[in-house]
Amino acid sequence: MAFVSLKAWRARSAERAEIAARLKRDLVAALNLGETDTIAVNEIACPDPGCPDLETVVLVMRAGAPTRALRIRRPMEAVGPGDIDALIAEDRDASLHASSR
Repeated sequence: MAFVSLKAWRARSAERAEIAARLKRDLVAALNLGETDTIAVNEIACPDPGCPDLETVVLVMRAGAPTRALRIRRPMEAVGPGDIDALIAEDRDASLHASSR
């Protein structure tokens, strides 16, 4: 196990928090979320074969609707505009599918 100084850990934590905050801002705007809606962005380890070591999970919690979990198969710092566009399309498709039931 490698030694990590407290200073390095704090710097890394601050950097991760800024990346998550930026991604949340971008996603709130892209998904047209309102004041009563909530979003959570987390990076998790993915144990599935063929999955990257880390992936980004976005929980979209719209008022009056079930929570929807969307996955971006890359770490938060690697998420780009194309990933956000794909996530919006996935959310839209899931919404259309749910409303047709």
